[in-house]
Amino acid sequence: MRIQVTGRQIDIGDALREHVESELMAAVSKYADVVIDADVTFSRDANAYRADAVVKLARGLTAKASNKAHEIYAAFDGLAEKIEKQVRRYKRRLIKHRGDAAEEIPAASYVLAGSRDEDEHSESLNPVVIAEMKTLLLSLSVGEAVMQMELEDAPFLMFRNDAHGRLNIVFRREDGNIGWIDPENLAA
Repeated sequence: MRIQVTGRQIDIGDALREHVESELMAAVSKYADVVIDADVTFSRDANAYRADAVVKLARGLTAKASNKAHEIYAAFDGLAEKIEKQVRRYKRRLIKHRGDAAEEIPAASYVLAGSRDEDEHSESLNPVVIAEMKTLLLSLSVGEAVMQMELEDAPFLMFRNDAHGRLNIVFRREDGNIGWIDPENLAA
């Protein structure tokens, strides 16, 4: 497992780096057999420290979490607890579900410029593309898609539904429930 620890405008000492590597490895290895790599980033957020982590697990799943605290070690310890909770939930759900690996489908991903007040009178409805990347869409069941969305702490997830092969979306609703969009699955 590769663990990369970086600081944005913060000097990360060897003691913190060793603490992150040992604690993250201990938290994740309890529940995940294979961890591909992990990136942990520390930054300042006003008068607190912020820790962000992305942990890539086998089967194409990714766990993401962030935490803030007034001490940098406390920020990481809270983050490690969140990652451990996500991986534990992932493991529990995997035991309940089938165990084959998710198929990945390449797709384009774009970042669009946000609207500004001066653009209010613009007559063009074409958004400005400021970044273009490649991403992978997973072939999952609806339950696996919800689990993946929760592991990534993302507001939504687009995936190819294993049941019929069409693109579907699961998303987090404002009422706390999960929404599911299946464009061609209309009940008559």
